Amino acid sequence: MKSLLLIHVFATVFMVGLIWFVQIVHYPLFASVGADGFRAYEEQHQRLTTWVVAPVMLVELLTSTWLWKTAPPHLSACCSIGLALLGLIWLTTAFLSVPAHNTLSEGFSETAYRKLVATNWIRTIAWSIRGVLVLLMVQLEYTIEASA
Repeated sequence: MKSLLLIHVFATVFMVGLIWFVQIVHYPLFASVGADGFRAYEEQHQRLTTWVVAPVMLVELLTSTWLWKTAPPHLSACCSIGLALLGLIWLTTAFLSVPAHNTLSEGFSETAYRKLVATNWIRTIAWSIRGVLVLLMVQLEYTIEASA
């Protein structure tokens, strides 16, 4: 249980840091690329980002699901809320972020860009709450263990 929780914490905290970097630094820089090079830039962005994000998101999903199924009572509420937030993140990614990126892969679109940045706040806030939850889970787990 402890190893599973620590792997989950690593994946979630990694994603919290990454999503804040993307929201505050990376996405705002999209507007500075320029129309001529934007299509190639966006294609590279999607390809390279997938290599970094997909494995960690999958680990986070698998460990979150496993924790939710096997959590002791003192962690069950955090696991349920965390899994629901992860569902929101995945749905936002699939139905808002990916379509915006697909539009941008055909060339810069101010509308798609603004939608991408605005809707990414959903993921940024959800992952931030998840970050707090997983740290709370660690505290709860170690407090219970110390009192036993």
